[in-house]
Amino acid sequence: MKNFHYVPLSLIALAMLTACNTTTHNARLQDAHERYKFAQSSPQITTLAAAELGEAANSLKLADNALSKGESAVMINQLSYLAIQKISIAQETANRKTYELAVTNASANRNQIRLDARTAEADAAKRQVVIANETVNQQAEDLAAADANAQTDQAVIVIQEMQIRELNAKQTKRGLVVTLGDVLFNSGQSELKSSGTRNVQKVADFLMQHPQRDVLIEGFTDSVGSESFNQLLSERRAESVRSALIDLGVSADRISTQGYGEEHPVAKNDTSAHRQSNRRVEIIFSEDDGAIPTM
Repeated sequence: MKNFHYVPLSLIALAMLTACNTTTHNARLQDAHERYKFAQSSPQITTLAAAELGEAANSLKLADNALSKGESAVMINQLSYLAIQKISIAQETANRKTYELAVTNASANRNQIRLDARTAEADAAKRQVVIANETVNQQAEDLAAADANAQTDQAVIVIQEMQIRELNAKQTKRGLVVTLGDVLFNSGQSELKSSGTRNVQKVADFLMQHPQRDVLIEGFTDSVGSESFNQLLSERRAESVRSALIDLGVSADRISTQGYGEEHPVAKNDTSAHRQSNRRVEIIFSEDDGAIPTM
């Protein structure tokens, strides 16, 4: 006699739901959809940058198609990132055209010098948009040539350059450095604000794309308060950024921290602005071999 083993329907439903979420969810693509929805809700963008917004919609469709076809996460992230860039172009175009309309409608007899200056600024903004469009178009061609299973070296370089620009990283003698300002922490506190978490997300994305790189997180303070308090605060802020990166999926053994307290100021502690510059957390990226030059 055969024995039948019954599996609870709840377990079957849970398994199906888990499989569905695995195949259809992509954080970068979801972010692109949210940004597109926000742009689409703006009458200014839909009226003044309809063509650019249409290009963004086409790029978003390519990313959706890649997801539905089961393409790799790398390809989906790249196409989603390209869609986000084109959404930004649409926003910049709408802002520029709004400004140009304001200049056009201004009285020719009123503040001619100021009008000339604004016209020059509008021309500069227009040139920046043209350059940005050319850059995005070139990046789109490079990405289209990259196969999902065999990315070309050129595509990797393009993505890395885009990510570095997004991080606002600076090239120093110690390598790439990202500076998180004091505004990302409450005064005298080490817990990272939500706005700081968004900045750290960009660092995590870069590290996930470049597993051969490690980071050193260094904390610094101004000279206000005792040395012992400032030393402890700098260490805790560096650790707070490290914990955020780990929560975002970066392996803990790739992250080192160091607190310097009042040491190594970037400005004199003689004004509030200078002291704010000294209150910072710096993230130093290693070279591909994992080496980070010492301070």
